[in-house]
Amino acid sequence: MIKQLVNLFKLRIGFIMMLTALVAMAATPGRSVTLTEMIVLALTVLVAAASAGAFNQYYETDLDALMARTRNRPFVTGVLTKGPFWLMVINGLLFVSVAIAAVVLNGMAALYIFLGAFFYAVVYTVWLKRRTWMNIVIGGASGSFAVLAGAAAVDPVLTPVPIQLALVLFFWTPSHFWSLAIAQNKDYAAAGVPMLPAIAGNEYAAKVVLGNTPILVGISIMPYFYGMGWLYLLGAVSGGGYFLYRNLKMIQDAGRKNAMASFFASLIQLSLLLIGTVLDVLILS
Repeated sequence: MIKQLVNLFKLRIGFIMMLTALVAMAATPGRSVTLTEMIVLALTVLVAAASAGAFNQYYETDLDALMARTRNRPFVTGVLTKGPFWLMVINGLLFVSVAIAAVVLNGMAALYIFLGAFFYAVVYTVWLKRRTWMNIVIGGASGSFAVLAGAAAVDPVLTPVPIQLALVLFFWTPSHFWSLAIAQNKDYAAAGVPMLPAIAGNEYAAKVVLGNTPILVGISIMPYFYGMGWLYLLGAVSGGGYFLYRNLKMIQDAGRKNAMASFFASLIQLSLLLIGTVLDVLILS
C-alpha cells in the first residue's frame, strides 16, 4: 500500500518541487528564515504537489490504462476506487497545505503554492493535455511556482535571481519531458495524447529539444551576473553542457536509448544547478 500511495501522489515529482522551493529560499537575499519556516515550506510544497499528482491520476484513468508506463497505477488496477472520498482527500490536502503556508509564511507564498498545484492539476491535466502539444510548455509552469513560493517565503517582493530560477524551471520542463516522451512515443500515440513526438515524430521533437535547451542553459547562467558566485556558475555550466551534449546525441539518433540518456541528463543538469546554488550560498555568502 505504501508503494501504491507513493505512486498515486507522485512523490518523486513532489520531492523535486520541494527541493527547488528550498533552494530558492536559500538563494533569495533578505531576512533570515527560521527552521519552522523551512519545514513548513518543504511540507506544504510537497503536499500540494502530491495533491495535484493524485488528481492527475484520478482524472486520467482512461489514458493511463492505455499506456504501458502507467497501466499499473492504483486507480487503473482497482487497488484504489475512484469516488467522492478520494476527491475529498485530494482537495483537503491542497486546502490544508495552502492554509498553513498562508498562516506560517505569508499570503504570496501560499498563492504560489496553490498556483503550482492548479497549473498541474487543472491547466495541464484538464485543459491542455488532450488538446495541444503545447500542454507541457504551459502546464510546466507549475514547477516555476515552487521556486517563487520559496523566494516569497523570504521576501514577497521578488528579486531577479528567484525570477531567473523560476524561468529555468519553466524552460527545463519541456526539454526534460519531451526527452521522456520521445522514449515513450508509442505509448502516447496509442493513447491519442498529442505529445510533440507522437504528432511530429521523434526526429523533429529532438530538434525542438535542442532548440529549447540552449535557452534553458543561457537563463541558468544569468544569476551569476546578479550576485551568485563561481560555484553556482560551475554547476550551471557543467550541468547545462552535459545536457546539451546528450541533446546532440539524441539528434543523431532519436531512439529510446539516447532519449532516456537525455532525460536523465536533464535530472543531472537540474541537480548540479541546485547543488551549485546551495554550495554558493553556504560557502561564498
